[in-house]
Order: sequence, then structure tokens, then C-alpha cells
Amino acid sequence: MSMQHVITSAVKRYKRHQRKGRGDSSGRGKTSGRGTKGSGARVGTYIRRGYEGGQTEIYRRFPKRGFSNFKFERKFHVVNLVDLDGFDSGSTVDHAALKEKGLVPDAKQPVKILGNGTLTKKLTVVAGWYSKSAHDAITRAGGEAQNAKGEPFAFPKPKKKFVLREKVAKKKVADDAPVEAEKKAE
Repeated sequence: MSMQHVITSAVKRYKRHQRKGRGDSSGRGKTSGRGTKGSGARVGTYIRRGYEGGQTEIYRRFPKRGFSNFKFERKFHVVNLVDLDGFDSGSTVDHAALKEKGLVPDAKQPVKILGNGTLTKKLTVVAGWYSKSAHDAITRAGGEAQNAKGEPFAFPKPKKKFVLREKVAKKKVADDAPVEAEKKAE
């Protein structure tokens, strides 16, 4: 048995709270452990978190910095392929059907289908979004993946990034071509 357990085994489980304001006989004397004056010494006061006694609080002294995407986050109710396998073959799985089975709590957020598990039945799935693996599994099983409007779901085309760099690289190659041709001629 380690020394720490020997020491802590004698400590009581609950510490008795301090009864304040019970006179000199309580052993705390005059101010009863409340210090002197101010709102902390008064009964029934609430001091809010971050309050520094009238001094400007630290969260007001420092400026706001940075940016957060929290407000713009896209939230979904998540359903996996394993859950979809419980539906009958040939049925349409939409928000109402998922809510009836207890797979989504409400219609406040769109549904996203994820590819965890396997799908053996032909289903028409109507959802807000699909993972690539889930979309492939639904179409492989002979089913159909539709968006919330009931149209066939299609992933958006990838955005072109670094177009400027590509143009600069092409221009550099074009500029270097005559120089290289001269070197070969020599």
C-alpha cells in the first residue's frame, strides 16, 4: 500500500461547510471568515463570473482577434448504411421514414448518409448529403441517391485552386523554350 493511500484514507469524504455569521463563539470571530466590507461580506449577493471589483474585466481589456466558422457550420443528422439496411427492398427512405424508425430526432437539420457498413437492398434514398462511399454503395446495390428536392444527387465539381500559379508556370515554360532551343543549337 502506497503512502498516499494511507494519508488520504483518514480524510473524510465530505468537508463540512463553514457556517458564517454565527458570532464570536463560532471560533471565527467578528467577520466570520468573510473578510471586511464590500459585497462579499454582505448576505445574498451574487458576484458574476469575471467581475473584478469594478476594475475593467480582462475580457474587456483585450481586443477581439481572429475568426470562427462556428456560426456558418453545416450541421446534419448522421445515418449510416447499416441503419438503411433495416428498410424493405424497393422502399423510399426519406426524412419521414427515418424519423418513424427513430434514426433521426426531427426535421430541423438535413440528413447526411455515411458509408459505415454494407447495403444489400435496392433503396431510393432522399437526403441532404452523402459521403462518396455511401453514394457508391447505394448505386452499386441498384438503388438511387436523391437530394432533398428529389433530383438525382450529384457532387459539386471541385473548385479550381491555384489558377494563377498554373498560368505563371506555363508562362515560364514558354519563356524558357527559346533559350533552351538556342542552347541545343550551339
